[in-house]
Amino acid sequence: MKPFASRYLLLAAFSLLLGACQSTPPAAPEVPDARATAIAQLEQNLASSELATAEDQLAALQAESPNDPSLVQYQRQLAEAYLRRSQIVLQKGDVNAAATALSRARALMPKAPALTGGVNNAIVNARKAELDRAEAALMAAEARPKAKVIDPTAESTTVALNLNDMGKLRRQLDAIATDVVNYQCDVSIQAPRTQDYPWLATLLTKRVKKLDSGFDLKLEKQILRNIPAQMVLSPRKP
Repeated sequence: MKPFASRYLLLAAFSLLLGACQSTPPAAPEVPDARATAIAQLEQNLASSELATAEDQLAALQAESPNDPSLVQYQRQLAEAYLRRSQIVLQKGDVNAAATALSRARALMPKAPALTGGVNNAIVNARKAELDRAEAALMAAEARPKAKVIDPTAESTTVALNLNDMGKLRRQLDAIATDVVNYQCDVSIQAPRTQDYPWLATLLTKRVKKLDSGFDLKLEKQILRNIPAQMVLSPRKP
């Protein structure tokens, strides 16, 4: 009986050892592919219009694999995204931003100048229009007579009135009326007494209408007890 029992125990141990050898070891966790992750991030940034980040990512991928043809499609997508951005910001009037985006599109697809030609022409025309407007504004400023009492660059100019000398007051009002017409000013008449306003308004209105009968003179009345009579001239904003 002992030999039989020994053989049985030996057989059982062998079976257990064989089963352990045949069991499948647990699978090792998968390590994400760095390149696949980088491409996924690139696609995400393209989709969310993070173009500068996408351009950096594309440059890194191209540096690692300069001959990879699969990256060409991303380069074209990025160029087209820059081109769309250029068109959008140009429509909003930001010519500098449009030119910057267009330059990036051109750098990414230098062999396809026809794709950027339309936007480039639009930017050139927009820049010309800006220069024309600036030149026209400069010419208009130079064409204006020299201001007599106001500072044309200031938001407003206050002119104290000499009510004690009618000769000086008339000369003051002549100069004020000239600036009001030439620089399209609104006028606030500030006086310490209520009775001062009507005749000052009349004296100024007559002079303005003599210079330009169609001028839309806008007067404001302010009675300020603690200040001497004065006029505040405010050039109208374009």
